[in-house]
Amino acid sequence: MDYTKAEAKQAAREAFSGLWAATTTPFDSSGALDAEALRRDLDRLTGSLGVDGVFCGGVMGEFWSLAGSERRRLVEITVDSTRGRCPVIAHTGHTSAHQALELTRHAQKAGADFAVLINPYYPPASEEGLYQWFESVCAGVDIGVWLFDTAFSGVSLSLELIERLAGIENICGIKVGRDHARYLEVLDRVGGQILVCEPNEGTWLENIRDHGQRVFMSSAAPYLYQTPQWQPMRDYTALALGGEVTAAAQVAATLDPVRALAAKWLHGKARRFDTIASIKAWAGLVGMSGGPVRPPLLPHTRAELDELEADLDAVGLLPGTGPSRRVTSNGHRPTVA
Repeated sequence: MDYTKAEAKQAAREAFSGLWAATTTPFDSSGALDAEALRRDLDRLTGSLGVDGVFCGGVMGEFWSLAGSERRRLVEITVDSTRGRCPVIAHTGHTSAHQALELTRHAQKAGADFAVLINPYYPPASEEGLYQWFESVCAGVDIGVWLFDTAFSGVSLSLELIERLAGIENICGIKVGRDHARYLEVLDRVGGQILVCEPNEGTWLENIRDHGQRVFMSSAAPYLYQTPQWQPMRDYTALALGGEVTAAAQVAATLDPVRALAAKWLHGKARRFDTIASIKAWAGLVGMSGGPVRPPLLPHTRAELDELEADLDAVGLLPGTGPSRRVTSNGHRPTVA
């Protein structure tokens, strides 16, 4: 970070633009953190896919399954691999305020540009208790901190609490991982104080056009929906941010078949508990590391992988040619039950 605590809000407005990708955490055949696969993923993201920023160690990063040492190592590798290419926001949330503080201090020391905290989800707490939790963590660091209000946490921050938290000196943004209506409510309430972002590609163009958003922060869409040879999300983002909204809409429409697959594999109610397995399987097939998930998540069956591969092939997202590409372009094989 190259700003003071008092400058965090303004620094965020200057740093966050374009497409930010939320990464998964690759594991090797023994179940350990796969550092080399992570570096390859980051090289692809910052190279041929040209993302503008990286969110690491979050929900898609299976943070709940990682030991503290693994979470710290993940941040260190991400910062080192992206240095000079793009900024990094590191998820440092934990149910323990003490552990969240230590992880956030580490992210700051490791060179992350910003930190992000998921809502503490256990034990059930009052509004005042939640406020004091965030206040105590933010008081102990200088780095700019984002709130992460997501349905995955099981805890929702009220509009009143979000507004109060936005007044903390180094709270500089909120990622609203809920429905679009909630995003608009939060934007109306605190958009003048902090950045408000919705990690939904389906509403991203609308958010640029109608709500003045400048950053997509963040999801797996930048690497699931695109390839090095075909980057409609990046293209329509550049057009829309440049004021060419009609042209942007034409490019965005080419993603409709991919959005239909996302509705089937990532957003359907039947996928509620294996979304991350689907993200990793999809990512592995299109050229990222993919790989296994950690318990209590379950891998896809062979039949599910066959179906997913056929679906991706039908919309032209798979690398190479020919059917039944079991080994991806980086040599990894999807894990099946």
